[in-house]
Amino acid sequence: MGKIFQGSDQDYGMLKIEFPIWKKYFAAFYILLDLGYLGFQKDYDYINVLMPIKKPRKSAKNPNPQLTEAEKIYNKSVSQERIFVENAIAGLKRYNIISNRLRIKKNKYRDDTLFLCASLWNYYLAA
Repeated sequence: MGKIFQGSDQDYGMLKIEFPIWKKYFAAFYILLDLGYLGFQKDYDYINVLMPIKKPRKSAKNPNPQLTEAEKIYNKSVSQERIFVENAIAGLKRYNIISNRLRIKKNKYRDDTLFLCASLWNYYLAA
């Protein structure tokens, strides 16, 4: 089980700490990501990555940025795939010990707390 990070840490920064770029951890997997991992494809160099397309920024040259219809359809298909992941995260957060600040000092107990909440959520899904 990996290290537990504080809520203010960025998702992609935590991923790079847990899974260094030079190791090929994700080579055999199909990866679903959200926009919190924007540099993943460039840094890790994988083909099987499903990530939504970010809407362009507003600028002087592009005062009304919009996604094309094809990009909107693609983003919708990505969100339909990722909804299961987001629901699992929300299920864990239903146990308020995960949502609030955890004041346990020993990492073993923090890991055990997360494991227990994940086990309870999986039990709820199986029932």
